[in-house]
Amino acid sequence: MTVNVWERYYAAKAEKNGVPRRGALVMLIAESEAGRIRYEAAVSFFPHKEEDDFAVSYDAYLSSVLYEGTGRRSKKREGALLAGLPAEIDRLSAGIGAQVFWDRPLCEERRG
Repeated sequence: MTVNVWERYYAAKAEKNGVPRRGALVMLIAESEAGRIRYEAAVSFFPHKEEDDFAVSYDAYLSSVLYEGTGRRSKKREGALLAGLPAEIDRLSAGIGAQVFWDRPLCEERRG
């Protein structure tokens, strides 16, 4: 089972495949199966040409595994991972010369 534990859209700056990206979807994803849990930080940069343009692109998707082990979802673990999520997303984004503007959310956060 895969669950987006947390996600939020932000203003961003990136370019991928010659296309300027001005939005980013930032996610904390949990995947559980057969007594194992895995948490992943992910970001997808998308064009965001208009205020209501949230068409996420999958050619500018970056992710990394934050935790993997036995067990199940834990609110305490998820809280700790969320606290470190901006730093991990910044690290991933720097790899392609992109930036998420954390002080400019495009909508409310969503929790799953």
